Amino acid sequence: MIKKEMIAMLLAGGQGSRLGVLTSSIAKPAVSFGGKYRIIDFPLSNCINSGVDTVGVLTQYQPLRLNTHIGIGIPWDLDRNIGGVSILPPYEKSTNAEWYSGTANAIFQNLKYMEYYNPEYVLILGGDHIYKMDYEVMLDFHKSNNADITLATIPVPMEEASRFGVVITDDKRRILEFEEKPPKPRSNLASMGIYIFNWKVLRQALIDLSEQPGCDFGKHIIPYCHERGDRVFAYEFNGYWKDVGTLTSYWESNMELIDIVPEFNLYEEFWKIYTKNDVTPPQYIAADAVVERCIIGEGTEIYGRVYNSVIGAGVTIGKNAEVHDSIIMKNTEIGDNTKVNKAIIAENCVIGFDSELGVGEEATNVKFPKIYTDGLVTIGEGSVIPNNVRIGKNTAISGGTTLDDYPSGQLKSGESIIKAGDLR
Repeated sequence: MIKKEMIAMLLAGGQGSRLGVLTSSIAKPAVSFGGKYRIIDFPLSNCINSGVDTVGVLTQYQPLRLNTHIGIGIPWDLDRNIGGVSILPPYEKSTNAEWYSGTANAIFQNLKYMEYYNPEYVLILGGDHIYKMDYEVMLDFHKSNNADITLATIPVPMEEASRFGVVITDDKRRILEFEEKPPKPRSNLASMGIYIFNWKVLRQALIDLSEQPGCDFGKHIIPYCHERGDRVFAYEFNGYWKDVGTLTSYWESNMELIDIVPEFNLYEEFWKIYTKNDVTPPQYIAADAVVERCIIGEGTEIYGRVYNSVIGAGVTIGKNAEVHDSIIMKNTEIGDNTKVNKAIIAENCVIGFDSELGVGEEATNVKFPKIYTDGLVTIGEGSVIPNNVRIGKNTAISGGTTLDDYPSGQLKSGESIIKAGDLR
């Protein structure tokens, strides 16, 4: 029988509904980040940098781009004969076909995968956070405390602690209590959704709670194990960690990459972030173009002016176009004389000539007030914006639009154009 000390199970099936039109056709972990990466590159790179060479990636929602990106795991050195990376979608059993209905249910449905490797420890990860963590250090902490379960935690400002699941520990970091989004938190140690389990403990808990609807680690498995007396500890992580689950946090974390001394450094030799690289030509910046404080992807052509922005590969920015404080993803075209201000524009979009994005005063988005906020313009993948239109703030556009979709040539702040087939 194959024996691995620790394997990782990476939960990458999330829809990411708070990212609005950015995730209408791709899974959240497959969303572009930092010009050349995808969000899932970060936990995968952490795995191989930490010596974890067996990773099961659990996919569900819109998995095609994710599966294509991961392939057989070559960029992360995870193309192994024994171990490596395996894509684990829901599948039809002899009795029924069942979607993953919760984080723990997804792991339970892949018991046979884990049993095949018979590990001593199982590392549970989410596929939607930006961070660098040495899981080997966390495993050493787990072993030294003779723990059954270890949760990665991060200190957050006390005024923000009510947004998280927080833990209360004794002076040896053993967890005494859990509080899920408490109105008056008694601790600022927030769970990061990263867990190390002793395999036998995890296996038994998954079987015991297999009938629990929507079985989830934070809500069901960990409290169940804690109540039955398992040793549960909190490992404190003090590095950079960003949940990019909202458009604002996604935009902010991209903008932080272009600081003179970025808080999150993508260029460290000793902890590289790996990704699938397409064969593309070098960038071209025209003689009269201007680029200030930007990340520019390979194969991009810039004829206009770009400031304080993250530009993906294969983007074209036309003559006299201006881009400020924006994220422009792969293979998108910005037309001549068009001005873009504080926008997130997904892959393969065409933005016409002589248009303006991000103009006027802010207004609350009428249909989706909790998603499209903070003055952002969000354009979904493959969208088309015609020439000569004005688009306000806190707006969302998805699909091929024409001038007929813009009364008086404008989309006012707080309004959305979501074409048929897109729910957001």
